[in-house]
Amino acid sequence: MSHPLHGRHHSVVVIGGGQAGLAMSHCLRGRGIDHVVLERDEIGHEWRDRRWDTFCLVTPNWQCQLPGFPYRGPDPDGFMGRAEIVSYIQEYAKAFELPVIEGVEATRLRLTPHGFLVRTSQGDVTAEQVVLATGPYQVPLIPRMAERLPESLVQLHSSQYRNPDALPPGEVLVVGTGQSGCQIAEDLHLAGRRVHLAVGSAPRVARRYRGRDVVAWLDEMGYYRRGIDEFADADAVRFRANHYVTGRDGGHDIDLRAFAREGMRLYGRLRGFSSGAFTFDQDLRKNLDAADAVSEGIKDSIDAYISSHGIEAPSEARYVPVWQPPVEPAELVLSGITSVVWCTGFGRDHRWIDVPIFDGRGYPTHDRGVTSCEGLYFLGLPWQYTWGSGRFCGVAADAEFLAGRIELLHRGGRSSEVRWLAGSPPGTYESDDWVAPRTVA
Repeated sequence: MSHPLHGRHHSVVVIGGGQAGLAMSHCLRGRGIDHVVLERDEIGHEWRDRRWDTFCLVTPNWQCQLPGFPYRGPDPDGFMGRAEIVSYIQEYAKAFELPVIEGVEATRLRLTPHGFLVRTSQGDVTAEQVVLATGPYQVPLIPRMAERLPESLVQLHSSQYRNPDALPPGEVLVVGTGQSGCQIAEDLHLAGRRVHLAVGSAPRVARRYRGRDVVAWLDEMGYYRRGIDEFADADAVRFRANHYVTGRDGGHDIDLRAFAREGMRLYGRLRGFSSGAFTFDQDLRKNLDAADAVSEGIKDSIDAYISSHGIEAPSEARYVPVWQPPVEPAELVLSGITSVVWCTGFGRDHRWIDVPIFDGRGYPTHDRGVTSCEGLYFLGLPWQYTWGSGRFCGVAADAEFLAGRIELLHRGGRSSEVRWLAGSPPGTYESDDWVAPRTVA
């Protein structure tokens, strides 16, 4: 028996019912454009089922600005936890009665002479235009060295980690110091677990400086409104690791040196595993110093802004490292370690997209989300146009921009000629601390 979805036609099909897809739906509805949103799981799935128990936003609640639905809770300067985030997204979809169909997976996207064909788990849908709002964090990446570890060792990707009690007793190796790695390491550390942390090159940022959250300063300074086209090194900016910090317990710095002083064992970047031991690069000191330098550089820019605008703000002493590695540990013997948490990022899986819109790295060719194929768009990518593009604070502007382009094409009709740039097969997304090789379907 065919599903009611099969055979339907819409002016626009939005694939992905996360915050990006819902923001797109809101903007399309406001312009009176017929559309449907296809969500593989349930609204809020990514936040509810792929985050740990103590997960919370690292940006203040006042930055939750989905179109038409800004944060209205009692704690604008706080940081929503996992359950609150899920509720915020679900309430958004409900408040505007957005046309989301849950439990429908898009399995193939093709271009036809008459538009787009979207093959789904519930039948085929056609559309004049398609918005891909599936985000970049689709496939958990774990390095191949994991295959060589003993079967007795419990291995989890960060998307599978929930809490310290879910791991067997014993010491834990956490690999990666992007936002997930640092926060999971802290979660284990605060629970009294002996943590070994492989430190990568991700930068850090202070939570507060000179009387305000650093995010508030940077927002006032216009940093979050800078377009990617304003940077000379756009590609480097687009794939740069996020600064680690946390909103846990009201928000605070994450200082790996302080963790080390309290007993956490720090190492350089994980190199490999052989003869019952993990081996590491000798770059721990360099990585810690570089992370601190980025944080202090941000403070420099805040100081300059305060001075140039004559702003009254309390003075604050600068950070002084509280710990230095006495040695650069080269290896870690497996004895005592019972678990490994791989905080090594996610890959993109665009193999289902049969339209040549990707470059040699598997990244979609686009300008502010408008791809090189007329009528096909991306939304919710990191630095799609600004820092906030993949976040609650900036996705509204990107969605509104794309809605304008979609409306122009919708009102004027499809061009007789579809234009695109040839590309290579989809690849993988570069994670915080470990870059996966390009994979080909």
